[in-house]
Amino acid sequence: MSAEDQEDRTEAPSEKRLREARERGDVPRSRELANVAVLGCAVIALKATASNLGDASRGWMRDALSFDRALLDAPDRLIPHAASLMGGLVRPMLPLVFAALAACVLAPMVMGGLRFAGKSLTPDFNRLNPGRGLARMYGKESLAELLRSLLRVLLIGGIGAWVVHRAFTSLLAMPGASLEAAVAQGVDLTLWALLAMVGALGALAAIDVPWQHFQYRSKLKMTKQELRDEAKEQEGNPEVKARVRQVAREMSRRRMMEAVPTADVVVMNPTHYAVALKYTAGKTRAPVVVAKGVDELALAIRAAAQQHRVAVIEAPPLARALYRQAKVDQEIPVKLYAAVAQVLSYVYQLRAWVPGRGPMPNLADIDVGAEGAPDPVNKPTP
Repeated sequence: MSAEDQEDRTEAPSEKRLREARERGDVPRSRELANVAVLGCAVIALKATASNLGDASRGWMRDALSFDRALLDAPDRLIPHAASLMGGLVRPMLPLVFAALAACVLAPMVMGGLRFAGKSLTPDFNRLNPGRGLARMYGKESLAELLRSLLRVLLIGGIGAWVVHRAFTSLLAMPGASLEAAVAQGVDLTLWALLAMVGALGALAAIDVPWQHFQYRSKLKMTKQELRDEAKEQEGNPEVKARVRQVAREMSRRRMMEAVPTADVVVMNPTHYAVALKYTAGKTRAPVVVAKGVDELALAIRAAAQQHRVAVIEAPPLARALYRQAKVDQEIPVKLYAAVAQVLSYVYQLRAWVPGRGPMPNLADIDVGAEGAPDPVNKPTP
């Protein structure tokens, strides 16, 4: 990544970018945390099992230095005897080994969790590029690693010098002490030296862990254009979404216009709203809205209804109420049953009326109450 590209990357990485990095196995790692975790757990396990380890060591030394003359007459017992000695040497060390292995698992979990990324096993031939190799060797990361190594050496060397200086008198007195006392004093001195070393490395890890997190997020920073592109990819391109909505509206309109000829009645405003209703006795509990629209679509619904000889009734309050509350392909609301029943009754009477045989049916005023109040935002013209 060039310096100019890095300067343009001023935005924090998105969750998608962080997730993709984790899937590639690219997570923050701290070598100092791993060192202090392994060494610290091993030292704690050693301090907790020091007495048992000492007893086991003395027993092992006694068995290893004793000689059984019977082995000379049975050479086939030499290998089992050697294996037994090796087992006696390994068993006391198992707590230390398990503690170190547990630390190897816990340290990555603290930083970024345990992840198996198959992509990290894929060969990356870019790593064979000499130019990139030189850039890594003399880059900022290499300089930071050099500083950490120098600080690590200074810390460990300083701790060692401090421990030796503090125990110098005890070290001079050890040759005159008994073997067991000298060994115990030496082991105790070693344990305290290791604990001091763990404390120093822990201080270094406390500095390195936040630094690694900062470096990791800085490496994954994004440009403003990358954020916009990612937002478009996740939410969809606005032009494509607009086109999809337009196609959906056209399909819905076409489907409604095809259903208008099957309707029983079209209730209108008379020009701003139009709702086509169909009632099938025995199949639906109430009339179903097969089409509805405003303005140009309302006029198209009325034209289709007139073309196919579907009754068109002008009832502005009912048309407004049906348009606002009813949905296409669903039954009308219960609160509008009475008003719609009045309209359908009128339509059925009109179909059955024969000119010259009685008076022509009249539609009485339809009362829908507050349901048909004019829309305060877009008040239609009656």
